[in-house]
Amino acid sequence: MEKIKVGIIGAGSISHFHTRAYQKLENVEVVAVCDLNEERAKAYAKEYHIPHVFTNHHDMLQMEDLDAVSVTTWNNGHAPISIDALKAGKHVLCEKPLAMNAKEAEEMVKVSKETGKLLMVGFVRRFGENTKLLKEAIEQNQLGDVYYAKTGCIRRWGNPGGWFSDWKRSGGGPVIDLGVHMIDLVRYLNGKPKAVSVSASTFNQLGMKPDVKGMVKYYSADYSTHNDVEDGATALIKFENGLTLFFETSWVMHVKQDELYLQLYGSKAGAQMEPTIEFYEERNNYFTDTTPVIDPNAYGFDSNFNREIAHFIDCLTHGIPCLNPAEDGLELMKILDAIYESAKTGREVIID
Repeated sequence: MEKIKVGIIGAGSISHFHTRAYQKLENVEVVAVCDLNEERAKAYAKEYHIPHVFTNHHDMLQMEDLDAVSVTTWNNGHAPISIDALKAGKHVLCEKPLAMNAKEAEEMVKVSKETGKLLMVGFVRRFGENTKLLKEAIEQNQLGDVYYAKTGCIRRWGNPGGWFSDWKRSGGGPVIDLGVHMIDLVRYLNGKPKAVSVSASTFNQLGMKPDVKGMVKYYSADYSTHNDVEDGATALIKFENGLTLFFETSWVMHVKQDELYLQLYGSKAGAQMEPTIEFYEERNNYFTDTTPVIDPNAYGFDSNFNREIAHFIDCLTHGIPCLNPAEDGLELMKILDAIYESAKTGREVIID
């Protein structure tokens, strides 16, 4: 059996989920890793028994037997590195967000079409069992006309620092880091309608608060306390199919506890996907709450990545339609651009 040869570009935290998932597949071999930090790249290669180490992605892309790459760099590397890889004849799985902005994303989609190589965006939460269950319910019209949605990812303290909080490398704070997942899920579940308008506010009141005690903290691989991104944000997003979405997020906020939620409201029933999946409907003239029984391990972070990576490889080996095409990443970037623009101008932004 001929194996798909894969390279990892960017050896930071999220890349480990990619590499572990690739190495679970019998028809895949991770043959190269690239990182600007040579010491980290060598340590990574040693940990995962990867034969080739690079500090420049151009050198890696010259490998003739390299079929595909995962781009798991800082956000500002997603577009240029993915474009270089596509032009070098490699298929690309690019972590979310697809780019720093819609303009970059448009160029990525264009190059993917020109080269005929797959560009898949890492919307990993689409692969959760809870996502699959709720999407099937919507497609079977169990919720009826979904007219309103609410979603949020609120952290009491969760600014990772380093590149995450450096606008030049990240393109934003929790909106582009956390919001990208939650907004995409609402779009994906509801048939991927196009957004038509956004009214938003971003908040820069609290800062990073690196000296807060008593919290379990996650730090970026290259941690620093530089911070010029938003603490949090809220937005009202309207879609072409009549759906209205209320969205909120934060890295730092004076709240009692972290909160992750996604709720949909339809003409026949309502549903919640996070923190647990539930349905709210009517039976025999009574309001009824239903909680499906799902193994929590079926939609954990590792299992979602395992499914995402397996799907990427199946797209390459069997030619199946990609669940996360780059065009979806472009539509999401248009929404994120509009959130930041609306917050900056204080006005509603119309999306063409």
